[in-house]
Amino acid sequence: MIRIAAFLALLVAACSGETCTDPAITPSAYTTSDAVISSESVFIVELSLACANGAQSVTLYADVNGRQFPVTRGQDVGKYQVSWSLPHKQASSGTYQVKFFDEESYSALRKAQRNNEDVNSIEPLFSVNIDHRVSLLLPLRVNECMYYSTRATQL
Repeated sequence: MIRIAAFLALLVAACSGETCTDPAITPSAYTTSDAVISSESVFIVELSLACANGAQSVTLYADVNGRQFPVTRGQDVGKYQVSWSLPHKQASSGTYQVKFFDEESYSALRKAQRNNEDVNSIEPLFSVNIDHRVSLLLPLRVNECMYYSTRATQL
């Protein structure tokens, strides 16, 4: 019985992601800036992660304004990416804080959400702020395009 318990504990430890201590990150971000050529605003955060304890298989989750997203691990060691999209009307210009959680802190976050507890008390592993600026130009309607092209030829 003890052997089975020890085997299961070892299996759980081997299958779960590593814990990262003292993370050092190098982030980069992209957001849609032109509302004319796309129907939604897209956000992409890529980052390199180095842990003081040498952890390389860290499982991460991202939280943006209360919405959680899985973070994908790249082929290169320590490379991660998360992306999401929002309709333009919901994606106002400004700074978005992306909180990154490891498995342990993500479990605590989900538990706090289920129990209607204060999620702000759960510390993320690290955070990244990204600036999103939307062009003020909105798509012209067909009638406006026809009017402006007609006016231009008359001048």
